[in-house]
Amino acid sequence: IDFDYCVIAAGCNFGVFHKWGESLWFPTIHAAARPEGSWPHLDERFLEGRRRHIFEEYRSIQQLEEQSATVLVVGAGFIGVEWATELQHFFPKLKLTIIDFLPQCLGPLPAKASNYCTRYMEKNKIKQFYGTKYDANNQDFWNKVELPDRAKKEYICIGVKASNYFMPKETLSEKGPGGGGWILMDMTLAVTTKDGKVWGADEAGFARVYAIGDCNYGCIEDPSKRDFGEWPIPPIPKISYPGEEEAIVALRNIEIIDKLVYRGAKTTKMGYPLKPNTMHWPWGAGMFATSLGPNHACFVAGANWVKNSGLMCVWGSPCAVQKEIIEASKIDECAYGIVGRLIWHFVHHTPVHLFGAGPRWGY
Repeated sequence: IDFDYCVIAAGCNFGVFHKWGESLWFPTIHAAARPEGSWPHLDERFLEGRRRHIFEEYRSIQQLEEQSATVLVVGAGFIGVEWATELQHFFPKLKLTIIDFLPQCLGPLPAKASNYCTRYMEKNKIKQFYGTKYDANNQDFWNKVELPDRAKKEYICIGVKASNYFMPKETLSEKGPGGGGWILMDMTLAVTTKDGKVWGADEAGFARVYAIGDCNYGCIEDPSKRDFGEWPIPPIPKISYPGEEEAIVALRNIEIIDKLVYRGAKTTKMGYPLKPNTMHWPWGAGMFATSLGPNHACFVAGANWVKNSGLMCVWGSPCAVQKEIIEASKIDECAYGIVGRLIWHFVHHTPVHLFGAGPRWGY
């Protein structure tokens, strides 16, 4: 395939124990993974295949509820908590248990948010076990979580796993969440090799291939610094906001390189040298909205790479409404609606940054 520029936005997988990272939260689309998956009869490269999978899973859960079956959710991060509380709301006869290796749910988020979610799950009779390592082959584990006959169904909701099988090995990390395999990038989000050279550069040395969102390494390290805050880019959570912010930076850099290479431009309209922008740790990467069924939620803002940072500023039913507004406006933007575009354009095209690591005058 011929191209002038390429932006890789391949996401990641969430099944850390599966060879291909297979999970319900991400369609199985890679040619190498589909034959070895748990649902090879479904082609999730297409909407119809994904729809059929959702219907199959729904029917499976219905059958579990008819039996009042026991269900174990492994991992009490926001995915695990959301899944457990959704199951409890829509399938109330299920006997739910959630576990996590960490001492609280929601991992590194502030204790107030964790306590809120814990109380909600207690109220709705979801058993919780923290500081507990998942070990399905050990009967002592099952006894500890009060499921001596094991769970009828298990959902694995821990960690992330790279799915960048299509990329050359020299562009992939040897470490990182899920054992590595993340696309390496520089400060401009251009794909690099392990020795730091831009991969796929043109004759003038400009980058032509970028990696954004969950598929990339998620940080720029400084081996001499132990404090994440002193790195050029501290570890970025693999959530939607940073991916969208990275997309803005990468696409703006493509526009800049296009002007430099094909239009002969050297400066901006304000007379500054024209050069690619660098990425930063986006302030929106510290915002987490965790659903607790369709009618409750909690929202944390201001979190960063420091454990238990951030502030729970909205909770309960108002937060559920907030999430509905976010979802509705985002869908409207994707449908090219005027309301969604007005809201989300300025979220990522902020004209002036008064705080944070972004450029003062935006992109």
